[in-house]
Amino acid sequence: MRRSEFDRAVAAEFGPRAAALLSDLVLGDVGRRTASEALDAGVAPREVWLALCAANDVPDERRYGVGRREPRRS
Repeated sequence: MRRSEFDRAVAAEFGPRAAALLSDLVLGDVGRRTASEALDAGVAPREVWLALCAANDVPDERRYGVGRREPRRS
């Protein structure tokens, strides 16, 4: 997962609460850091995404493949 995909996935899943979750919610799965701190420390966006999903009880079917853009049409 690229950072741009992470950003799209977080916005799509959490909407207006996304910014607060990224900066306020401490995630044990990424070293007891917030998502923003973890990303700044070099933790892979996919790992941070999965930690956010786990902490917020996001169903498995909404955790994988999100954030990708639709393929270009010819």
